[in-house]
Amino acid sequence: MPPYLLLSILLGATYGTLFHLWQGKTMRDFAIYFLTGIIGFGIGQALGSLLGLDIFLVGSIHIVEATVVCWACLFLIRWLKPFPKK
Repeated sequence: MPPYLLLSILLGATYGTLFHLWQGKTMRDFAIYFLTGIIGFGIGQALGSLLGLDIFLVGSIHIVEATVVCWACLFLIRWLKPFPKK
């Protein structure tokens, strides 16, 4: 596995885990936020590459762009998640 791919997965997973610690309640929430973090980071990386934005690169990873899109995806998933039934 290339180092940039491993770092991207680790950062996305870390962001998803941190979001779960802040907003999550169940293991289902953890799984959703964990996967959303990884997928959101990947989408941000792809957008950064496609748009040619080079705000802050670590190797070939667009850290700023991927982080912003990742957190936007996490907040979007939180907003779309239905309220628990009482």
